[in-house]
Amino acid sequence: MTQAPIKKRAAKEAAPRAWQRMLSGRRLDLLDPSPLDIEIEDIAHGLARVARWNGQTFGPHIFSVAQHSLLVERIAAELEPSIGRAERLFMLLHDAPEYVIGDMISPFKVVIGDAYKSVENRILSAILLRFSLPATPSPSLLKLAKQADRAAAFFEAVSLAGFTRGEAERIFGRPAISPQELKDEIAPAPVDAVQARFLARFQEIDRG
Repeated sequence: MTQAPIKKRAAKEAAPRAWQRMLSGRRLDLLDPSPLDIEIEDIAHGLARVARWNGQTFGPHIFSVAQHSLLVERIAAELEPSIGRAERLFMLLHDAPEYVIGDMISPFKVVIGDAYKSVENRILSAILLRFSLPATPSPSLLKLAKQADRAAAFFEAVSLAGFTRGEAERIFGRPAISPQELKDEIAPAPVDAVQARFLARFQEIDRG
């Protein structure tokens, strides 16, 4: 064997790992994610185990990104009852990249700048394509998602994370809906139950 192939193989083996293996057996490349390597079961499993607010919430269970996603989808439908299957699916999957890269709190995202966002956007685009959604959501859909996301963050902050109502209003704005009908979505629940709820809701929406 010549020296060139040996050096090439050694360089490849020494390169930093940029992929994550999933329990399904899929291997997702963070730098070049393929829709073919994405499974909804992996997403549900991962998101149910990623804590919102870095785990700084009341109760015996974490409030997971999976629960947050269910809450955002519910709020979006309250804010805009006319949204259809594709829009609801996007709301449920809006934070799906966090099943592999985790949930960084907003202040830390500000500190590290655009590097995190570019990786997150690549993974989100692959996820959306995997489930037959546009890789680039429309401005109106992104606006609704942001509104629902901020409302969800407000309710979580006040109910679970120790924020006063005044603090939450200054940071997230005042929600346009009442939290009275959202109690089930805001209550932290066991990981397995949340994973099953997330997967069931995905299947319900996907069936249309």
